[in-house]
Amino acid sequence: MINHGVSSAFLEKVKKEVHEFFNLSMEEKKKYWQRPEDLEGFGQAYVLSEEQKFVWGDGFIMTTLPRHIGSLLNGVKISNHESDIENGKSFKHQKEEEMKNFFENGLQVMRMNYYPPCPQPEKVVGLTPHSDGCGLTILLQINEVEGLQIKKDGMWIPLTPLPNAFLVNVGYIMEIITNGKYRSIEHRATVNSVQERLSVGTFYYTRYDGEVYPASSLISEKAPALFRRLTVEEYLSGRFARELRGKSYLDVLRIQHGQG
Repeated sequence: MINHGVSSAFLEKVKKEVHEFFNLSMEEKKKYWQRPEDLEGFGQAYVLSEEQKFVWGDGFIMTTLPRHIGSLLNGVKISNHESDIENGKSFKHQKEEEMKNFFENGLQVMRMNYYPPCPQPEKVVGLTPHSDGCGLTILLQINEVEGLQIKKDGMWIPLTPLPNAFLVNVGYIMEIITNGKYRSIEHRATVNSVQERLSVGTFYYTRYDGEVYPASSLISEKAPALFRRLTVEEYLSGRFARELRGKSYLDVLRIQHGQG
């Protein structure tokens, strides 16, 4: 997304501060180290299976909205949130009020990503293939180094970064709410043998005290609900308890129609 209205001066400030953080000594960065059972703070991508490929990268995760609730990712296991609601209005198949009810006062989580050069990039992965668990992701690629890839027709397609552009990605929650009309995008991050790669992802979720389910305006006798209904707390607990692997968690939430 270009012509988004965010000033180049502000984006350059963000890039500078992200660079400065990851250039700190490890001793300094460890002051922000993730505590046991927490996802927030500085550390590596969570690894829940010995079969997962080694993750070559660091990250810093924080909950940024709503401000009054503090951290909700801790023990499971925030920028302008109104932009997510405005993006949601573009989904023409749904009533505007429904989208506002889902995303108004929702969660916003940010993750800064750092992928250092690797002498044997074919043996590691920057980020395991997966689809995001949120409604929408807005990604800023800091130093415009290639590495992000999306899966299309069974093939991995590299994306060429555009200067100061935002990449908008559909996640699980949007696929559930739209009853499959808008599908979450499976993607991965590769690493470079020469250059480091940095990015910042902003992840938009529904309200923590709400529920995730297909919107009623999209459900009919001919188009039954494809996903079961559950609270956001249940959804997040299940999401972060699983390893990152394709769209495996979404498959768990599917309703199997026509089966005995």
